[in-house]
Amino acid sequence: MFIKQPFDEFLGFEYKKIDEDHVQLRLPIQDLFLNSAGVVHGGIISSLADVAMSNLIPADANGIQQALTVDLNVSFLKAVTGSYLIAEAHIEKQGRTLIHTDCSIFNDKQELVAKSKAILFRKH
Repeated sequence: MFIKQPFDEFLGFEYKKIDEDHVQLRLPIQDLFLNSAGVVHGGIISSLADVAMSNLIPADANGIQQALTVDLNVSFLKAVTGSYLIAEAHIEKQGRTLIHTDCSIFNDKQELVAKSKAILFRKH
């Protein structure tokens, strides 16, 4: 089950579970997401990566996340325009309490526009 929270719904994320270690999120780009330079704001891209990686660990039956981000790194590779972004996240290593994750973000032309890594802390 995916995490249920108003912020994700506000942004309009569309979720897809690829397998146990892979998740894909699609984000339709809205004018609201553009910065003064006319490209998608880095905070939106960072949020997309963070939510994708956080959803690698299934939520509980109530949609409550079971892992929290303790470290997030985002590298922006290309300015983003277009109609949507795709985040492809996967688990690199899963320990008892820490989970190392990776995320690649692509534009609607399948061009890599950002890379992200996160360390998640398992709540239980």
